[in-house]
Parts: sequence; structure tokens; C-alpha cells
Amino acid sequence: MQFGDSTGVWFRREVEAPFFAFYLKDRAPLDLPEALVFEGGSNRWRRFDSWPPRAATAKNLYFQADGRLSFDQPTAAGTAADSFVSDPAHPVPYRPRPIEVTYSRGSQWNQWQAMDQRFVEGRPDVLVWSTEPLKEDLVIAGNLSARLFASTTGSDADWVVKLIDVYPDTADGDRRMGGYELMVAGEIMRGRYRTAFDRPEPIAPNRVLDYTVHIPPQTYRFQKGHRVMVQVQSTWFPLYDRNPQTFVPNIFEAKPEDFRARTHRIYRSTKNASHVVLPVLPQ
Repeated sequence: MQFGDSTGVWFRREVEAPFFAFYLKDRAPLDLPEALVFEGGSNRWRRFDSWPPRAATAKNLYFQADGRLSFDQPTAAGTAADSFVSDPAHPVPYRPRPIEVTYSRGSQWNQWQAMDQRFVEGRPDVLVWSTEPLKEDLVIAGNLSARLFASTTGSDADWVVKLIDVYPDTADGDRRMGGYELMVAGEIMRGRYRTAFDRPEPIAPNRVLDYTVHIPPQTYRFQKGHRVMVQVQSTWFPLYDRNPQTFVPNIFEAKPEDFRARTHRIYRSTKNASHVVLPVLPQ
């Protein structure tokens, strides 16, 4: 990924150095707002007098039939859902195989968050929804989350949600970016902690439950002609340890027979409208 400038050098020179000079050496002035953030997509620094920005409005981006993603409320019946089989014996990798030792020579560890997510899009255990090409820029700044209405045939499950910027097939500049799927943000939650982290509970099999996945805050501009994509999966290995998908008091003590393939369903109906929540800024 190219950001148009040496962002690390700029940050140290224009933010860190003046900050420490002001507070440690009494040198003025210090011209910093409440929040100074880098806006991916447009590749520029933005200044906000509050965080999250007051101008941001939370908007729901809903999962729809046929892999579509839209700000419109779903109209499908209550049983409408997309399903996949999650098998702990064949987990979804967090970067393309072979996965090198993290800090070994040639390791891609420092690049994985910017890697093209097309390497998992065709897997049967990864669900994908995307918008039509955007007719105008979509700018987000603030807190992100996903609300999943989901069920499983097991008694425990992990939920991974990735928010992705899909480049046009014909990208300006670097032709290698044509169709590129850049993960803007992503997070995972373990279903047993859906009510509290200090009280793990089994999941009732085949019951539709409401899960909230809190995704790290982000500032990003999805540019005109790009598409917004959401991927949902239940393994992210070895970034996150495998869930046996059978509830056990301590996963580290799970036995081989506890690791079972399970069917997960993500609902997208009027009653159970799974969606991501985006903090949208006005143009």
C-alpha cells in the first residue's frame, strides 16, 4: 500500500517532536487539535476538535440476499440467512500460506493487515457481502461495530468481521491494485463472552442470538467507484487460537474430540437484520 508520503517521518517531525518540546522544554507553540488522525483512502491528515467527531452519524450497512450490502433495511422473511461450515481442523488463515515464523527472514508479519483479502474470499467458510460501486465518496471517522444475528449447531463459536475497501478492477496508477481488497478494520469476538468477559457461557445450539463485535476505531475514505465489503468467518488462525466450537470450561484444556465442525448461520431478515455500524461524516 502506498500512502503518498512517509507518514511515520511526518508524524515524528510534526507531532511527536513539537509535543515533547512543548511539554518537556517549554517551547511554544503547540498547534495540535483534540484529534489528529490519518485518513486512509485520501491519504491525508485530518483535524477534529472532538473524538469521535461530532459531525459523524451512525449508519447501518445491512447484509442482504445474494451477497449484497446496502444501507436499506432488509425486507426478507425471518428465516433468511447465509450459512457456512466452520471446521477447526481447517481454519481460515490470517495471511496466505505458507505462514513464516513471525520474526524470521522473509516473514510477512509486518504486512498482513494490508494484504489483499482475495486470498480467502473464495473459501466456503467465509461469507462475503459488498455494495455496488460507490457513486460518491463515503467517509467514516469514529467507532465501528458489527451487530450479528447468528446461530450455530455447536455450543461455542467465534465471530470475525472484516471491513474491506474493494478497489475498481481498473485502478488508477498502480495496475497491481486492480480489484485489491484492503482490510480497513477487523476484529474477532468469542461467543462464550457475549454477555460478560468474566462469565463465559455456552451458546444454545440452533438459537438465534444477538452478538456485537466492537471493531477498532478508524478514519477512512471509501472513494467513488470503490465498493465496501464485509467478510464474516469463524477462524483467524494462528492470529487467534482455535475454538473447539464445543463449550468447555477452559479451551486450553479441550480434548481432541471437543473440536467439532459446526454450521453457523448469519441472519439478514427484517426481524434479524445483521449489519455493520459506520460513523459516516458529511461530505
